[in-house]
Amino acid sequence: MLGVLGNLLVVWVMVAGVGLRSVTDVCLFNLAMADLLLLSSLPFLAHQARRHWSFGDGWCKAVLGTYYVGFYGGIFFLVLMSVDRYLAIVHAILALKARTRTFGAVAAVVTWAAGLLASFPETLKEGDPHHWQLFGLLKMNVLGLVLPLVIMTFCYGCIIRKLLSGRSSRRPAVRLILVVVVAFLCCWLPYNLTCFIKALELMGIPKEISCHHSSNLRTAVQVTEVVAYSHSCLNPVLYVFVGQRFRRRLLRLLSGTPCRLCPVITRLLGPREERLRSSVFSQSTSLNERSTAV
Repeated sequence: MLGVLGNLLVVWVMVAGVGLRSVTDVCLFNLAMADLLLLSSLPFLAHQARRHWSFGDGWCKAVLGTYYVGFYGGIFFLVLMSVDRYLAIVHAILALKARTRTFGAVAAVVTWAAGLLASFPETLKEGDPHHWQLFGLLKMNVLGLVLPLVIMTFCYGCIIRKLLSGRSSRRPAVRLILVVVVAFLCCWLPYNLTCFIKALELMGIPKEISCHHSSNLRTAVQVTEVVAYSHSCLNPVLYVFVGQRFRRRLLRLLSGTPCRLCPVITRLLGPREERLRSSVFSQSTSLNERSTAV
């Protein structure tokens, strides 16, 4: 519920308060939509985990398709955001031409198409379930962790090196980038590792495994899967709510919304904005005083 409300709030602010004017806005909007798709399928998957499915084969495929499109789409949009930030910081001149609204829309369509193609094998699988389970686990490790991690590590590594070699005032941005990478790893790495071990078990490596160890592995997959799903709840916080522009847009929208909770939220977020404005004002005043003295 927290993830659904958080991502719906992101969609509302992106559409009503921003208008998707930049590539970053397009990425954030579609990332929230992908997380909503994934989260919407979780109640049905929880029902399926009880080994009792009462909604028919067609609805089962629809739920699995929604889950995998949201799963791969969300990860692919994280990669797209990494590439976008890489272009904006490392290749600023090229980014002026490439990071347009049209480019963002085309990139979003391609990303959704990639997520849809990645979800097809599991959605349309027929035949030996053992073969498809093994294929799905290995594919998830490659497309869901290894490849995105390689791209994100390259992009953020170049970004950090660029920021550290520039002005010191830009170095605090490195902390946010590290939080993004660490959060992705903390949420998805345990799940992918347990799924990889499960894939080895399906391949008969090792050849003999006790029922006790097999049961523990199933439990580990379920626990780490819950941790991985929590990443969809963290995205609104990590990628949006720490941003000053989003907070200002949110406060602007809440100020014109007839809601009893809006004044409470405004009071919680408002003081921080006041401190930021005061800090900016004091810095500008100090600069003016120094320039006057000179």
